[in-house]
Amino acid sequence: MGAKLFPVILELTKEQGELSGFIDKLNRLEKNGVIASAHDWLILAEMRNSFSHEYSDEPEIQASLLNKAFVLANDLLATLDDVKSYANRYVSEG
Repeated sequence: MGAKLFPVILELTKEQGELSGFIDKLNRLEKNGVIASAHDWLILAEMRNSFSHEYSDEPEIQASLLNKAFVLANDLLATLDDVKSYANRYVSEG
């Protein structure tokens, strides 16, 4: 969502200014009310990155990651709902 959808939302809303860094994009999305918190999104991204590492021989780490992901899943789904609602305002105006 962060790499593909967020830039499209910024383009859809015709946001002005150079937003070269990902954190700049997140901050603009937060400022415009698209996402609740840039900081919270970074936590979700960190969780996603944790899954890209191999911990096949460390079941405690695997369990910890899965438990954390389970807790954060609702935040991810809520963010998607917020983004869709925000985008729908622009689609219905166009």
